[in-house]
Amino acid sequence: MRWDALSLDGQEPGLFGTPVTVDTPEFRGITFHEIRAKSIINKVPGASRVPFAWTINPYRGCSHACRYCFARNTHTYLDFDAGHDFDSQIVVKVNAPELVRRELAAPKWAGEHIAMGTNVDCYQRAEGRYRLMPGIIEALRDAANPFSILTKGSLILRDLPLLEEAAERTEVGTAVSVGSVDKELWRLVEPGTPSPHKRLEVCATLGEHGIACGVLMGPIVPYLSDTPRQLEAAVRGIAEAGATSVSAIVLHLRPGAREWFMSWLRECHPELVAPYERLYGRGAYAPKDYQRRISAKVAELAAEYGVGRGGRPLRAPAPAPKVPPAPVAEQLPLL
Repeated sequence: MRWDALSLDGQEPGLFGTPVTVDTPEFRGITFHEIRAKSIINKVPGASRVPFAWTINPYRGCSHACRYCFARNTHTYLDFDAGHDFDSQIVVKVNAPELVRRELAAPKWAGEHIAMGTNVDCYQRAEGRYRLMPGIIEALRDAANPFSILTKGSLILRDLPLLEEAAERTEVGTAVSVGSVDKELWRLVEPGTPSPHKRLEVCATLGEHGIACGVLMGPIVPYLSDTPRQLEAAVRGIAEAGATSVSAIVLHLRPGAREWFMSWLRECHPELVAPYERLYGRGAYAPKDYQRRISAKVAELAAEYGVGRGGRPLRAPAPAPKVPPAPVAEQLPLL
């Protein structure tokens, strides 16, 4: 296994003895690989389509088990597979908090913004066991270093007091990922995550405590969550949660994620295999015209419902009515 980049001082292979398998209901079937990492603040490649330059990722692999996760292929770098192994073989960088504190104090560090949760979720279930994020946030707070967190997890509320303290010293941004409020679709494509409505409650709670929280409305899944009715139901819930912003992102299927998602599609929606092969026949991304139409519709709905204009944050956003997927002919034109 290629663990060299995760080991210290040439130790072999950077693990603390035998991988840890925990036989409790919340972790059943999951193996944790506890490693001591060499570094933790990572430079984002210049070619990446992201608005930040630095990240912190205390975990590799993710028990959220999202069928579409773009990070799946990174697990193959450690000779794991991009499917079940990504969901169940979780690499834990147990020295992450101490590394963050050390690297923030280095003379060469310029105090730039750091994004978290952009590769795999830093508030996945493993965080309930290892509690790496409190130490990371404390280090960022003490250094007054700006940061942001994107999550599908509700565990971020455990660290709300630390986030409030950090927000008094530096810029703190948060966002939750909610692509759809369809409960049936959620159970199928994001089986290890809290429900979309729970995530919107997280958004509302963060806002009530003065922590700005936006919503990444993604991924929007072609043919399954992209009708005007479905988009409206999601944006309405986002507005009711008091989100400061909403950004739409259409499903993209990179290598690793593509094979895993298409295998699920063949099992659960075989009628969509051919349309998906046409839609994603030229690469990982849906056609730009389709992406523009989705973004424009979400922006229109966000303006209609007042997202980002203060809104009326609720402790528990009212569930939107269930909106079943419409026949293909009723959906937004794809091409």
